Amino acid sequence: MTQEQIKAAVEKFEALIREQDERSERIKNAGDFVDYEKLDKLTIGICGGDGIGPIITNEAARVLAFILDDEVKAGKVEFKVIDGLTIENRVACNKAIPDDVLEELKKCPVILKGPTTTPQAGDPWPNIESANVAMRKALDLFANVRPVKLPDQGVDWTFFRENTEGAYAVGSKGINVTDDLAMDFVVTTTEGTERIARLAYDYARRNGKDRVSIIQKANVIKTTDGKFLRLCKKIGEEYPEITTDEWYIDITTAKLIDEKRRRDFKVFVLPNLYGDIITDEAAEFQGGVGTAGSANLGKKYAMFEAIHGSAPRMMREGRGIYADPCSMLRATVMLLSHIGRQEEADKLEKALDICMITEKKLKITGRSDGCTCEEFGNYVMETLASL
Repeated sequence: MTQEQIKAAVEKFEALIREQDERSERIKNAGDFVDYEKLDKLTIGICGGDGIGPIITNEAARVLAFILDDEVKAGKVEFKVIDGLTIENRVACNKAIPDDVLEELKKCPVILKGPTTTPQAGDPWPNIESANVAMRKALDLFANVRPVKLPDQGVDWTFFRENTEGAYAVGSKGINVTDDLAMDFVVTTTEGTERIARLAYDYARRNGKDRVSIIQKANVIKTTDGKFLRLCKKIGEEYPEITTDEWYIDITTAKLIDEKRRRDFKVFVLPNLYGDIITDEAAEFQGGVGTAGSANLGKKYAMFEAIHGSAPRMMREGRGIYADPCSMLRATVMLLSHIGRQEEADKLEKALDICMITEKKLKITGRSDGCTCEEFGNYVMETLASL
């Protein structure tokens, strides 16, 4: 390794430190959460993404418009369709989110967003940042909230995944020091950790949950995971009625499949990478990632999405019309709850439970031997109308 290579790596690392320090200061100066009741009109952005994204997002938006029909007619709610978040458009602009798309997104305090393709090694695409990661950072969507419920097994989990820090904060800004040495970075700030911890504990208190589990690997990742653990435990002291426990990420993945022990978990708070992995595992108990929705919450913006990807193979094979909209519809339940339409959220959740679990008149297979995305949407709306 030459002195010049070391110097270049140090200069890049210094730039990253300054960038993250500035972000930490912005967090300190952030205002309060949006009060949706004070808005004359709520604009909900509909951003389809790419692959199967537009198909399942449009279906969820159709169901959402059906539920909010009276408020749309009264001018209290409007929908804004935002295109341009396709991989082709992002590559053409060489940006994770094209400037014009981001400008439109910022006009919508609430966004229903479809999956987007993220380039990886071996793809024909250049190494642009994940649109999801970029959106979370640009809109400061610091909390990724994912519920998983299995009533017959006593499972009722809610995951609060820190969304803007950890291993993903500068995931596209690692350093190839030499051909033989590459380095990436993990970011943990006091402000970022405290706000996700407080959101998790507030949720637990409001919803009568008596346990919050802090998930980390502080025995090995001592600095950043250690800081995350220490700060979360400190916030937990402000909630004496709630039991705080701590688990390493590896043993947590094992205990989730322990039929006796997993009933003890209620609310999880965890860093970005661990949250991404373990929520996919948890969704499998519920029927797979196609059945789970996801909320990305910040103080000014909230974005709701499926937790699965854009399924490019389905599109290549011409099976897009058979894509499963259930994850987007579960996200729509979370959207309705977030904007204060709890009665409508409960009604949609009940309809989805009927259509996906108890009645299942239509079967989604992803192929022509199952129903289409549109047919399933019609089924949900027919069920809603009967409730």
